[in-house]
Amino acid sequence: MRLPAPVHSFASDNVAGAHPAVLEAIAAANTGTAAPYGADPWTARAVGRVRELFGAPAAEVLFTYGGTGANVVALQSVLEPYEAVICPATAHINTDECAATERFTGAKLLDVVTADGKLTPDLIAPLLDPARGEHNVRPAVVAISQVTELGTVYTLDEIAALAELAHAHGLVLFVDGARLSNAAARLGCSPAQLATHAGVDLLTLGGTKNGLLYGDAVVLLRPDLARRARYARKQAGQLASKMRFIAAQFDALLAGDLWLNNARHANTMAAKLAAALGHVPAADVLHAPQANSVFVRVPSWSIAPLQDWSFFWTWDSSASTVRWMTSFATTDDDVSRFAAGVEHLTDPAAHSHPKADAGEVAGAQKAHS
Repeated sequence: MRLPAPVHSFASDNVAGAHPAVLEAIAAANTGTAAPYGADPWTARAVGRVRELFGAPAAEVLFTYGGTGANVVALQSVLEPYEAVICPATAHINTDECAATERFTGAKLLDVVTADGKLTPDLIAPLLDPARGEHNVRPAVVAISQVTELGTVYTLDEIAALAELAHAHGLVLFVDGARLSNAAARLGCSPAQLATHAGVDLLTLGGTKNGLLYGDAVVLLRPDLARRARYARKQAGQLASKMRFIAAQFDALLAGDLWLNNARHANTMAAKLAAALGHVPAADVLHAPQANSVFVRVPSWSIAPLQDWSFFWTWDSSASTVRWMTSFATTDDDVSRFAAGVEHLTDPAAHSHPKADAGEVAGAQKAHS
């Protein structure tokens, strides 16, 4: 028996298409001519919306094509080649961006092992000892992700504590906000509370993962940090000549509550998926979702058939752990179909597994009994 796969994949929130309102905004912007490189009314309007969202009327806002480009531009704006970025070992800038930060900034990433993907003042403090002076790189930035790569969310107090420590040592606090909207939805707070009021100095605001066709933003909440930002964006190939098509998307996303509604929906779908998987004996949900990712341990022999049925990436093959992501486009039917498929394809009684570990199969059979 081959169950119908979900219409929308759980591989990533990047696999979703664009929200209809965003597509309409792009089409509306595709009329007449407009000055290039952001000197257009769409960009001016979208910049204003971002500033309003963060309660930062003087913030520098720069739109880019995507998340890696936004991270590079933000960090290149505030780093010298002899400086360093303190980040979790699991940080996207450390594991999934092909060393882009180090190449474009010349700075070093000091990655810290964490239990849950989150930095704490105690984890950072040992790296702030200046005793060796010029013989070591100088930490200049503390970088966190909100939401983290492990699906956890920093609280307002946790961010404020990191900002206090960073500022006390002359460092700036940077937030990779690819899923900042999901964090705001989770915490029930505004982006201003989550960033500006908590002491964040600069951040990226994700759009691609939250309903845009493409596009992220660099937000320098401290204008004094923006002196090099526009040059960094140009050097990094992130200055769009037809900027209006990125800006129009952000204008549509931020004009009302679309950004928040999209994120809330994605979070809700993740919670529903985790609940549905709770009834699947061989699928061990590692922790309750805090945003729109669900981390699950499944029998190793079931991963390939599951991927063949509805593709996703393995998170940690050594631990037989996978990550399933939801998006604004995920439906209740997608969740039901996917949970049913996972239950079927992790049931050893329904399949033969010539290469499966005997103990693992026995364990799965016991779970199904």
